[in-house]
Amino acid sequence: MSNDYIYYVESNLVCFLIFGIMWVHDRFNIDRQEKQIKYDHALIAFMLYFISDGLWAAVVGGLLPKTVFTAIFTNFLNYVVMAGVTYTWLHYVMAVEQSPNRNKKIMRFAILIPFILFTVALIVLFAFFRSVMLDDALEPRLAMIICQAAVPITYIIAIMCYTLRKIPTETDLTEKKKHIYIGLFPFIVVVGGVIQFIIPQIPVFCFSCTILMLIFYIQSMDNQISLDPLTGLNNRGQLRRFLRQDAGGRSDGKKTFVMMVDVNNFKQINDTYGHAEGDWVLVMIAGSLKTVTQNNNISAFLGRYGGDEFVLIIQVSDEKNIETFADDLNDEIESRCKDHVPSYPVTVGVGYDEWFGGQDTFEKCMQRADHKLYLNKEYSKLQIR
Repeated sequence: MSNDYIYYVESNLVCFLIFGIMWVHDRFNIDRQEKQIKYDHALIAFMLYFISDGLWAAVVGGLLPKTVFTAIFTNFLNYVVMAGVTYTWLHYVMAVEQSPNRNKKIMRFAILIPFILFTVALIVLFAFFRSVMLDDALEPRLAMIICQAAVPITYIIAIMCYTLRKIPTETDLTEKKKHIYIGLFPFIVVVGGVIQFIIPQIPVFCFSCTILMLIFYIQSMDNQISLDPLTGLNNRGQLRRFLRQDAGGRSDGKKTFVMMVDVNNFKQINDTYGHAEGDWVLVMIAGSLKTVTQNNNISAFLGRYGGDEFVLIIQVSDEKNIETFADDLNDEIESRCKDHVPSYPVTVGVGYDEWFGGQDTFEKCMQRADHKLYLNKEYSKLQIR
């Protein structure tokens, strides 16, 4: 076996071990969400691909005998695991994008149809028309390459269409970046595959897959550390880190305000309509906060403080901007409720105060904002009466 193919096999082995470490680490994670489980399925599919690719290299390089059986087996195995990689990634994308029908049996079967059809076709072609698939040297012909690529390309197109079509209508910058990121991932992997097809001795494909999946993994770990899993806003740990870096007060002539926001009658919503509906309210409020912040071009830290309470640290040039922000927030919530049509009113209480920095600590300012939040809620109750 040539040194090139030994290096190729070793590279697949190293990538397999890296993915295995990520998978084992995830298996010991107590709080395993759906998208993390789907990500782990993709990791397993990639690991199987590295094994099959290593076997293919061993056959081509002469470490294993090149016979009709080994040629058919390695080519067919590469087709199956490559389809599995793109299939599991499609399910991961659907989990991240919260596709409403992603776990229905009919949807799972529909996604499997291309794989089933081409698998049957490959079996028939290998059984009765082997010369169409492999040449006299047992190298794959164009028909074999097309069959191997058809299913992965179908899933890749589905992934890109599913995610990238959301970009033009997405107002949340963070969500827009997410659509681009997970939508273009398979395209970048394909580029790696094309380069490897041109230079088959260098395992460009497994390296590109490993680098990209590591980026996703690091981002996922960072999100678990710093973000609230339900709303996607910063959690209290991230708030503490932010406060260590930012002492508050004025910045570039702007004033800093601490704003507290919580949902009116949230316990009643949970008790009457269930926690799933309560979760929808929290996610909707978080989305409204993001949208209003971006629409007003405001520099702000957005966090979920706990329960139905949110904390914002906002920098504006004038206090009137804060009043406008509060009004726009209520308008955005009302607009989103029209789409969901809940059978209960969703309103929020808002309280804010200026944070001067220095002796005026964040805790003191938050207490003042929290007191004003209480006054705002009491005033709202009087208005209802």
